[in-house]
Amino acid sequence: MKNETAILAAGCFWGVEELLRALPGVTKTEVGYCGGGAETALYNKVKTGTTNHAEAVKIIFDSEKISYETLLLAFFKLHNPTTKNQQGNDIGSQYRSAIFCVSPEQKATAEKVKVSVEVSEKWGKPIVTEIIAAQPFYSAEDYHQDYLQKNPDGYTCHYWRE
Repeated sequence: MKNETAILAAGCFWGVEELLRALPGVTKTEVGYCGGGAETALYNKVKTGTTNHAEAVKIIFDSEKISYETLLLAFFKLHNPTTKNQQGNDIGSQYRSAIFCVSPEQKATAEKVKVSVEVSEKWGKPIVTEIIAAQPFYSAEDYHQDYLQKNPDGYTCHYWRE
């Protein structure tokens, strides 16, 4: 087993976590906040959009079972990467599409995958997903962790797109 970490933001973290956790090779997920300027992140502040944190999911994956590239291809299928600061009814910078790269190799792979998705013209609009260096990741409050496992009828705007 070769565990690696990825940090992805694609709107409300509940639905993103639920879809990614089911991928073969994903061993752990954790929802939280990344990409902001504040030294800590708590939901009551993040939800206002004033901290510039994105709702994100930290994914631990076995790279011998799923590659980072395959994980990113799934990421681009579970949300709309053409809407700036919005997924479904969720609007604000906390719901932006972003890939927080933990290494130069991840950044190179993310840029390659983003270009391939863009040239496929599947979305019909430019991809606005940010690709930036990983910043501190702050775990979300306990009630957000595994939210859709605890609340199967809870809100999500995420689903697999072909």
